[in-house]
Amino acid sequence: MPILTLRNARPTDAARCFAIETGAYEGDEAATLEKIATRIRLYPEGFLILEADAEVVGFINGGCAHDVVMSDEAFKELVGHSAEAPNVVIMSVVVDPAHQGKGYSTTLMNAFVQRMQALEKKTIHLMCKDRHVPLYQRMGYRYVQPSASDHGGMAWHEMVMDL
Repeated sequence: MPILTLRNARPTDAARCFAIETGAYEGDEAATLEKIATRIRLYPEGFLILEADAEVVGFINGGCAHDVVMSDEAFKELVGHSAEAPNVVIMSVVVDPAHQGKGYSTTLMNAFVQRMQALEKKTIHLMCKDRHVPLYQRMGYRYVQPSASDHGGMAWHEMVMDL
């Protein structure tokens, strides 16, 4: 069993996170290196890294908003982000394809939820593909609606968890 460690991201993690994101996501779905670096710099409390035996194998990141508009593409660069806002928007939950199927995404999600609760956030929002809706429902998210976003040229669904 590998030793798992959870920690907040550091600027030096950006390149590894970009490699994981581009390896795991389809087409234009992956964030750019610049977006990842911006998310780490502007809100490291919302960028959680998972290490297995000291190797970065996955991460989850998000930003906070007073009014959540899931189709807002600028928010992916944390334009409009306010660390004090009560609502969290998850932008990526991703595990290196070589480490998928080990429960790491659930580990990341559970730890992220606990950290956001400790920060006294009120809701966590995310968008997912159709095939992931049941997974997030099992984690406690409720379905909101099909999203107006066509990020990466794909269809998305909006979900929310009340904390």
